[in-house]
Amino acid sequence: MPAKKTIKENPPSPRLRKEKEKPAPAPKKVVEQKWQRPPVVVVLGHVDHGKSSLLEAIKDFNITKKESGGITQHIGAYEVEFNSKKITFIDTPGHEAFSAMRTRGASVADIALLVIDAAQSVQPQTKEAIMAIRKAEIPMIVVLNKIDLPTANPEKIKGELAKIDIVVESMGGTIQSVEVSAKDKTGIDELLEMILLVTEMQELTADLKVRAEGLVIESRMDSMKGPIATVIVEKGVLTPKDIIATDLAMAKIKSMHDFSGKSLEKAYPSQPAIVLGFEKVPGVGEKFKSYATADQALDHLKTESQKRELNTTVLDIGPGQKVLNIILKGDVFGSIEAIEGMLKNLPQDQIVLRILKTEVGDVNETDVKLAETAKAIIIGFRVKVTPGVMHMMAKDSTKRVRIKTFDIIYELIQEIRNGMEKSLEAEVVRKDVGKIKALIIFFGEKNRQIVGGKITEGEIKKGLKLDVIRGDQKVGAGRIINLQRDKKDMDLLKKGDECGILFEGNVKVEPSDILQAYIEERQKGVL
Repeated sequence: MPAKKTIKENPPSPRLRKEKEKPAPAPKKVVEQKWQRPPVVVVLGHVDHGKSSLLEAIKDFNITKKESGGITQHIGAYEVEFNSKKITFIDTPGHEAFSAMRTRGASVADIALLVIDAAQSVQPQTKEAIMAIRKAEIPMIVVLNKIDLPTANPEKIKGELAKIDIVVESMGGTIQSVEVSAKDKTGIDELLEMILLVTEMQELTADLKVRAEGLVIESRMDSMKGPIATVIVEKGVLTPKDIIATDLAMAKIKSMHDFSGKSLEKAYPSQPAIVLGFEKVPGVGEKFKSYATADQALDHLKTESQKRELNTTVLDIGPGQKVLNIILKGDVFGSIEAIEGMLKNLPQDQIVLRILKTEVGDVNETDVKLAETAKAIIIGFRVKVTPGVMHMMAKDSTKRVRIKTFDIIYELIQEIRNGMEKSLEAEVVRKDVGKIKALIIFFGEKNRQIVGGKITEGEIKKGLKLDVIRGDQKVGAGRIINLQRDKKDMDLLKKGDECGILFEGNVKVEPSDILQAYIEERQKGVL
């Protein structure tokens, strides 16, 4: 009791109390700066296992109807609200042509949904998606879709996953799994609850008291609005009239919209925003930062431009090696990135594929002039040829610039492969077809002889080329001018037949020589 009394009677002095209270505001300030942000969820999986349908079930996104071949060909970001909490979804293309885009999608996300058709099996793309998730080091939720089908077997899929070290919780592992039917819209609530549960375990926060930063996840050129970019804010708050810059492009933001087209006054961390105001189309996957002034943004662009110039390497093309020049135009940067990735995988030991220019937008007069100068072909993906180009080509018939446009990436890649193969010289391939053993030499004049012999292998025709083999050595070469049997001209003789030939060559044939007959075929170049 005395101890307690002493404490009450002797409170800390004002100076000591002030010193003790001094550090208190700092933690409070840090807490105020940190904002609990929503999760960014990436949707990965095989091409037809129902990723886009799953998003449609969560919110009526209706994406697949607009896509060529039913494949989602562009990354899109979508925001939904569940139990008064927001979740941002990144929908990534499912086709293997978009491996690079899927990997990029996983790199910006906090959680990955691995969507698998419960009525099928683990596919190569499923494994590829797992590798992207592991590389990004983010939590995974296995989504077993299409459980409404009578052939659905979720336990079989779980077993297949266990064989590649993806062990779900129901099988004794730590990875969460949810069974859903995007078609019947069942299991969706459970999936969203699981996402929020995993989010709580991560404690996702962001700093609002800094200049906005984030990532460009899609970009394109709109004929009416100009360059448009879809971005996801990572920290800070992005507002209209902010000045932002990536490594390639700068924007004085004119307007921002959410994925549904509604105007946005502020974009917070994890929130996707469609930004208008870029001077040119930024690159997909580029980081953006906001700057206090346009001059600061321009200084950043100049610095990055100088770095690129220093890092530029000249393509090492060997003497006599062929080159196919390409100008690549696409509707969005994501498509161009995917195409470039696939083109790099084409064999280039015989012919080098050189991409002179990649750009978002329709094929224009500048492209044609460059193609004409560089003897390049213009390849467009989901773009048009401008009227100016059509007029230019019609006005000057001497312009022989090849322009081809495509809506499906694999058709585009195959066309370029065919073009590379056509540029290769046809390969001459030798094929041995028969042998004659020389038995008797009748007479000879200049470089011709009449040789009697027996066919020991294959077939012999008039006009075939011959190698003259003496012992084990080739001593000369020639060809069959005429072929006879029993003094009658013949078109074809076979093994076992005796024959007489009029031989023309650079060596005198002797008895016991072997005359090796062959043909040479020109085969189309193959990469």
